[in-house]
Formats: sequence, structure tokens, C-alpha cells
Amino acid sequence: MSVNRISADFPEDFILMGFTKYPWLDLPLFFVLLTSYMFTLLGNIAIILVSQLDSQLQSPMYFFLTSLSFLDLCFTTTTVPQMLFNLQGPNKNITYIGCMAQAYVFHWLGCTECVLLGIMALDRYVAVCKPLRYSVIMDHRLCLQLSGAAWLTGLANSLLQSTLTIQLPLCGNRMLDHFFCELPGLIKMSCGDTTVNEVTLAVVATFFIMGPLSMILVSYSYIAQTVFRMPSAAGRLKAFNTCSSHLLVVSLFYGPGIYIYMQPSEDGSQDLIKVLTLFYCVITPMANPFIYTLRNKDVIGALKRLLRKAISTKGI
Repeated sequence: MSVNRISADFPEDFILMGFTKYPWLDLPLFFVLLTSYMFTLLGNIAIILVSQLDSQLQSPMYFFLTSLSFLDLCFTTTTVPQMLFNLQGPNKNITYIGCMAQAYVFHWLGCTECVLLGIMALDRYVAVCKPLRYSVIMDHRLCLQLSGAAWLTGLANSLLQSTLTIQLPLCGNRMLDHFFCELPGLIKMSCGDTTVNEVTLAVVATFFIMGPLSMILVSYSYIAQTVFRMPSAAGRLKAFNTCSSHLLVVSLFYGPGIYIYMQPSEDGSQDLIKVLTLFYCVITPMANPFIYTLRNKDVIGALKRLLRKAISTKGI
């Protein structure tokens, strides 16, 4: 293989087009992303700290909520800093190595979150439908195993999909019509036959999206039956608040993912795809902590106790 062919298929960098045809969007989008990122860091770090430091939040639900918060921190940090760098000036480049690393990690974390949200629905099913056996069934060992399985399956899929994608010929194409390096965008850049990549991506995306989503729907159908049979109005309200928070997070994450990954690559507006991608990789990680805390008296109470303790310690 000649040096020219290698440099054409493996360029030194890519140009992230983003919304370059709307240059007036750069500055407002920069401040929106920066603000969202700050709230994402603040909210998710607060969830992790309060879940780890408060003795009353040591149930499996908060173990998985901590895992989700850590995952969202990693998920948004994979993309937002690079996006902020590209928006603040004329340089829209990302190195080839950086682009490939971003694609691998972003796909890994996205698939992991799909599985983790399904596991969280299973946890809610056991908590609501089998409350007397909840602590026995969802012991710490099983929680670790389920969380580990989510991370490992996401990693395995990312290694498969991303490796298939980076082998596609680019024929010197450096223009990536996106804000960051995501597999559908990289596949569209190729000048070769992408049928295998598109079919593989669609099939595996169906498994990772519809599998956990089916688990979520089945779990919540049983939960709904159990909640309606509860004699206590307070018990029904508490179960509804906890479960509705999870369902809202699921909707925010799965909705854009289904549109982006489960349709033919030629279909759909690229600008709409960019907006939806921003939604689930920036807005959803920012919203998750607030969705869970604003409707959860236990977390709000734990945050107040943690703040009082911090203030009293500082006063001493």
C-alpha cells in the first residue's frame, strides 16, 4: 500500500462541520453548551456524593443511580469539551486519533447506558412488586454483576462497531458533517461499500435499544398493576414519583436514539439528527440528576443533611 493511499485513508485530522452553514449559531451554542456542561458536572457529582456519603441512601436503587450519574459524566465529557473548543474559534479540526478515540468511547458509553436503564427498570420491578424480598434478591453482589455486565456488553459492541467503521476507505475525505465523531457520521464519510456497516449497526442497535426497552415496558406493566392495587395513597404516590422519573429519563434517552440509529442512513434531515444528538448527549445527562432529585424526597433530604453537615463543619 502506497504512502499516499495510507494518508488518504488515515488523514491527520478531520474537520467537524457542525452548524458551519449557520455561523451565527456558534456563540449562543457555545454558551448553551458551557452552561449545560457546568450543570451536568454539578448535578451528577452531587448525586454521586450524596449517594455515597448518606447512610440512608444505600439501597440498590441509589447504587444504580450513582452508576448512571458516573456514566453521564463520562458520556458528556467525551464530546462537550471538544465541541466547546471548536465553537469558540475558527478551528473546527479534531485529530484522527482523537476522533477514533471519541467514536470508540462515545459508542461504548451510549450502549452501556441503554443496558443500564433496562437494569434500573428491573430494579424498580423487584422493589415495587416484591418489596419483602427486595434486599435479598438485589444484593450488592448482584448489583455489581449487573452493572459490570452493562459496561462489558457496551464495550464489546463498541469494539465491534467502531473497528468495522475505522476500516472503511475515506479517499481523502476529511469533512465530517457533525459536531463530534459518531459512527453513523463516520460511515457516511466513506467512499466504499458501507452495506455491512449499516446493516450491522442497525441490527445491533435494534438489540441494544429494543432489548432493554422491552424489559422496561414489561417491568412497568407489572409495576402499574401492583401500584393500582396498593391500599395506601401515599404508597402509590411514592411509587409513581420514583417510577415516573425513570420513565422520563428513558424517554429522553431512547427517543432520539431510535430515530438516529434505527433508520436507513439516507433518511432523515442531517440538521435534525445533529439537534437530536445534542439532545441525548448534552441535555439528557444534564437533566437526569434534576429529574431524579426534584421528585425524590429521600434525595432532597440527603442533600439538605449533607449541606447542613458541611456548613456546621466549616463553622467549627
